[in-house]
Amino acid sequence: MRVFATLILTAALAACTPGAPRSGGDILMIGDSVLAWNRTSGRDVGTALGQSLGRSVTNRATPGAQIRKRGFASALGLGIPDQLIRQPWNWVVMNGGANDLGFTCGCTRCDGVIEALISSDGTSGEIVTLINRARGTGAKVLWMGYYRAPNSGTFQGCRPGLVEIERRIARLAQNTPGVVFIDSEDVITPRDPSLYASDATHPSPKGSAVIGQYLAQGIRAN
Repeated sequence: MRVFATLILTAALAACTPGAPRSGGDILMIGDSVLAWNRTSGRDVGTALGQSLGRSVTNRATPGAQIRKRGFASALGLGIPDQLIRQPWNWVVMNGGANDLGFTCGCTRCDGVIEALISSDGTSGEIVTLINRARGTGAKVLWMGYYRAPNSGTFQGCRPGLVEIERRIARLAQNTPGVVFIDSEDVITPRDPSLYASDATHPSPKGSAVIGQYLAQGIRAN
């Protein structure tokens, strides 16, 4: 742990940068198990993000959470929009969609689910509503795209649908000030198995750290 004087210096330097937090809440993270994984050991994406930036991150991501909250997610209250705390934030970091496809349409014949999440032109749908709600708190929004998990047995067949969802989100981000899309696939690659947990789906502690550091770069740049 850094000494107190170093913390003061770090805070002072951060206050002089464009990415310095304003008053109110700092960074809220919402989403599914990819963002929540390794949290019990304090090695999740949110912790890595906060450490990289020297800023406060509240991680409310929950395994099994869906954007539309259907089926078991509805019964258990696992809705990603429900994780959004309505108070001022500087950034809201979010992901989602895999559980919507995996547990409502089995990753096949999911065109209707995809359209309900985000329209082909990226202007409407549950994802757009969620992003707008987050922007309504005064926050910038960073949407994190999924990485490839070719050896996962849980979401076989989901990749084409998720790629299409994220193509639409990326278009939305290009056309919307204050919204950023960052693809974790840029840094999580099957060429390095150590980035994956033993289930070959979620990030290992190393993978979570790599993702958190990459997201931090995106926040610094915006």
